Amino acid sequence: MAGVCMETTVWLYNALTRRKEPLQPLDPGRVRMYVCGPTVHGYAHIGNIRPILLFDTLFRLLRHKYGEENVTYVRNITDIDDKINRRAEHEGVSIDVVTKETIQQFHHDLAALGVCEPTVEPRATDHIGDMIELIEHLIDSGFAYEAEGHVLFSPTEMNVAHEAHGILPRYGALSGRSLSEMRAGARIEIAAYKRQPTDFILWKPSSPNLPGWESPWGRGRPGWHIECSAMSRRYLGKTFDIHGGGIDLIFPHHENEIAQSCCAFSVPRMAQIWMHNSLLRLEGRKMSKSLGNFLTVNQLLRKWPPQVLRMQMLMTHYRQPIDWSEARCREAMTILERWHSLSVDEDEKLQLGAVPLNVIEALCDDINTPAVLKELHKLSVQATDCFSARRALTAAGRFLGILEDKKSSWEVWRPMAHATLDETRIEAMLSERLAARDAGEWSRADLIREELESMGLILKDSKEPETGKFVTRWDVRRF
Repeated sequence: MAGVCMETTVWLYNALTRRKEPLQPLDPGRVRMYVCGPTVHGYAHIGNIRPILLFDTLFRLLRHKYGEENVTYVRNITDIDDKINRRAEHEGVSIDVVTKETIQQFHHDLAALGVCEPTVEPRATDHIGDMIELIEHLIDSGFAYEAEGHVLFSPTEMNVAHEAHGILPRYGALSGRSLSEMRAGARIEIAAYKRQPTDFILWKPSSPNLPGWESPWGRGRPGWHIECSAMSRRYLGKTFDIHGGGIDLIFPHHENEIAQSCCAFSVPRMAQIWMHNSLLRLEGRKMSKSLGNFLTVNQLLRKWPPQVLRMQMLMTHYRQPIDWSEARCREAMTILERWHSLSVDEDEKLQLGAVPLNVIEALCDDINTPAVLKELHKLSVQATDCFSARRALTAAGRFLGILEDKKSSWEVWRPMAHATLDETRIEAMLSERLAARDAGEWSRADLIREELESMGLILKDSKEPETGKFVTRWDVRRF
């Protein structure tokens, strides 16, 4: 149970090379990491939080290994986007109102989950000048062109330069797609101002009712991809160590980031290692508001301890899909209940010591959290009659953000095993909720659902296969 060996190498799976590679910082002893953050058009759902928790775990590991002052973690906020514009128009409020409310809720959710603050959290709207400068450079270099108030990037020109000079990467190297495949797969009508179907937008004009900034190409706003290229360049340089996000961002977002940054700065790589977490499903199905199985982090935090959310994420390796379920939450709750009972309370005024080496080594192996949890299970078995194992279990649990600093903080989440429930009232509320749904009164139905969940009930909505009738069943949370 000795402290971490500083010689332990961090190995990470690189989506660009499709193999695990050792992390070798470009600046020895200093690590620079960029992760795509939220687009703030609505509350974060449970799928959004998976990359947040993955890279929070990696951030903790890197600070443990290199020292807090030697790790720069940038996680951006996209606060200019067409989805934000549509929501503001639909609700009859300003865009600033939408983004301010959503960012506040995002920060509240992350604080509840114990997520470490990144070193820098830039907002896209604060870096429009950086984006314009980058676009101008791409035009001057021949990789972008202006057309009808738009500015577009040409992957074709990038590949011509790749073949001629070999310095730039090939467009499509990250996603494994070729330009010919992309052209053949294009099924949408091609805008008249595009030279090629694969050309993508760097800048687009804004109508008077939309947010916009003055530029050499007229009043407009940036495309999504250029935002991350500009912000990562501002805080991490032309090339840095790790770029992360969800697997759904590989194409087109990350592919286009690479194209913009490498062509603007004549570098072979934007980031040395590209990391992506797999997707999340809910009870075996894709999350969808229309299916009634769309869960926000805010909803879940009213129902479960934040450590349960973290724990369920850790139970699956980040490169494997997660099937989020009530059963897995209950399993995580049961495990954490036992570990909390064995942990050392800070009131005992004891030195916790270093995180066990086996735990750090498992994290260094491509953030192998299932292996980490196996180590904690071993410690929990030993902790029954071994005080040093209790200390090690507590240190590891706090390092991972799944054990509270005080046992008393956990006590409030322990459900009353024999709580008395008024089943007649519950059934009446369920009937009222179904009637509200049938009448299209969605807000009323949501309020009733939230009230029932606050009573410690699990609701499961489904359609009966025989009749197609929508029904709701309930159960009591027990662990």
